[in-house]
Amino acid sequence: MSTRLRALGVVVATVLLTAGCAAGTHPGAAAMIGDTEISIGDVDKTSRAVGAALGESYPDQAALNGMVSNELAAQVGRQKAIPVSDAEIADAAKNAVAPSPEAYQKLQADPASRAFLDNLAATLIVTIKLAGGKGIHDTDGQQKAQEGLQALNAASKDIKVTVAPRFGQWSDGRLDTAISGSLSKESDQTAAKRKAAEDAAKQQGQG
Repeated sequence: MSTRLRALGVVVATVLLTAGCAAGTHPGAAAMIGDTEISIGDVDKTSRAVGAALGESYPDQAALNGMVSNELAAQVGRQKAIPVSDAEIADAAKNAVAPSPEAYQKLQADPASRAFLDNLAATLIVTIKLAGGKGIHDTDGQQKAQEGLQALNAASKDIKVTVAPRFGQWSDGRLDTAISGSLSKESDQTAAKRKAAEDAAKQQGQG
């Protein structure tokens, strides 16, 4: 995963509510955020499109984590009447979220990855504006983003999040893939995936 997308993912993942459970979605739904559904098909399309644009694997869980975070930020933005223009989104997507001009062009080429990129950009703008900032070019933009995290966390506490068990559980403002269904025990399948990811990371580090 690119450094910039990974960094923004950390921001968005630490933003949101300490709530949600694994049960409650219907077949075909990856997650429900309030009354808004994210389908398994959309998650799959997004992960494949983003991975293809970045030239590296982008797991379904990473895509879903971002999609849930983006939807929560969007709902809070509407509740708070925070204006986010298309021009602001385009600027943030190109200059604050995309890891490089080349990656930006590739992410823009596919509708699924373009929507994901734009929604990440909108989330960043909402976060900054919640803290009283104007946008990504504020001189104290990083501080505003950190302050906005707390405001977004507080504002999203009443939004219910449910996640399909196959993806894990929404816990402490992020998708916890170590939790399978409503159980606190890591499933064998999840453990195998986690070990494979850890081994791959070690190999990359050694390389």
